Amino acid sequence: MKIAPLRNPLETSRMRANALCVLLLGLVAACSDPSARSSAQPAPKTPTLAAGPLPDPARRAPTDAVSMKQSFAPIVRKAAPAVVNISSKRVVRQQVDPFWEMFGAGVPRERVEGSLGSGVIVRADGVIVTNNHVIEGGQEITVSLSDRREFPARVLLADPRADLAVLKIEAKDLPVLPIDRGEDQQVGDLVLAIGDPFGVGQTVTNGIISALNRSDVGAGAVSSYIQTDAPINPGNSGGALVDMDGDLIGVNSFIISRSGGSAGVGFAIPGPVVRQVVETALGGGRAVVRPWMGIVGQPVTSELAKTLGLDRPQGLLVADVYPGSTADHAGLKQGDAILTVDGQGVNDETSLSFRTGTHRAGDSVTITYQRGGAVRTVKATVEPPSAIPARDEQVLQGRHPFDGAVVINLSPAVAIELGGNPFAKGVLISQIRGGISANAGFRPGDVVRAVNGKTINTVSELRAALTAGGRQWSVVIDRGGQQIQANFNT
Repeated sequence: MKIAPLRNPLETSRMRANALCVLLLGLVAACSDPSARSSAQPAPKTPTLAAGPLPDPARRAPTDAVSMKQSFAPIVRKAAPAVVNISSKRVVRQQVDPFWEMFGAGVPRERVEGSLGSGVIVRADGVIVTNNHVIEGGQEITVSLSDRREFPARVLLADPRADLAVLKIEAKDLPVLPIDRGEDQQVGDLVLAIGDPFGVGQTVTNGIISALNRSDVGAGAVSSYIQTDAPINPGNSGGALVDMDGDLIGVNSFIISRSGGSAGVGFAIPGPVVRQVVETALGGGRAVVRPWMGIVGQPVTSELAKTLGLDRPQGLLVADVYPGSTADHAGLKQGDAILTVDGQGVNDETSLSFRTGTHRAGDSVTITYQRGGAVRTVKATVEPPSAIPARDEQVLQGRHPFDGAVVINLSPAVAIELGGNPFAKGVLISQIRGGISANAGFRPGDVVRAVNGKTINTVSELRAALTAGGRQWSVVIDRGGQQIQANFNT
């Protein structure tokens, strides 16, 4: 057993006094301004190591306990009243078990399907933006405001490619959440997600921007998503992603989760895409016409980067250029590697579509690309996709394999609208409405390339081939890039 030595009473008293002085000095230091705690050496005005750009003075992380206790309430008071609940209902016909059909009990039954989501008021007279998947197929759409008033809504415009829809309710002087005009968000910025998860009522969560320009996720063909760790759950779709200025920087769209609940990996459609869709709807447009570069490309891999002489995998390698397109007019060729558009990196076709597609037709963009080891820059005027040949949609009838099929001239504009290959040529089968075609094995999305040895490029050419035919038919179609030949007797 160790015994601590006894101390002299005077020494013990002196030590207690010293300890008290140290404690008092510590309290004074804790209450003083952190920036004035040391006068030995002033803090350098510039960083001593070139570790990156100087911090933005407008963006500051909390520095003390007081800052940590500050509230988001002022932003929520401004933004939350403009976020609404949306319910959509539709009637579907449900087939009964085929077993009961043998006893005459196979009559289809109708049932009502519903979906819940969120939306954002963007104009005071009742214009609302939400996700297209929230209202898709809905026959009865109801909007519930934050003050519990309910209104029926009609669809002004639905844009499946961007997964956005614009609704209108008959109301006035509504609170509005302005769409942010800039694109100055940075990873690490604080954000709020406002919506109606699980239908429990309006809910606000906070987080940061985890990543920007995510173009390799989701089904949207024109968005480079904002990724956030603010908790987003089912029902948040169509709700608002709000910055610290109280502006709408994105519309929450989907999450990635193994459990179905929030895992802190949520994605929002960025403001420029939202603004474009809303402006189109307010201008009376029934579809969003976006500029198209006219390029088929592939991401630059590590192997391709070495071949091209790039120091790292970056850019989009041009595989083909559509004649007469924006890329063609700009002089881009097969084998070029597009690096940036307006100074923003481009690494796949989706990010290229986003960078060019959010412009108005006739706008000028700056494209940086590499050709033959040299980096070049060119100005290009973006234009909508070609609509040649002219749209010609018809329902075919007669004693031939295409009886009951709806066909349409295939142009880049039509292909992009319907989600097809804009470089494809021929006549697109858009629908099957019974008739002989329903039993012939054709599918919507098939492209008719030849009939009885005659190449087909337009609906008029297809009709002429069908009129000249007899009882036997040899048909060539393109299905998903694969050519299929089939023979029919009618």
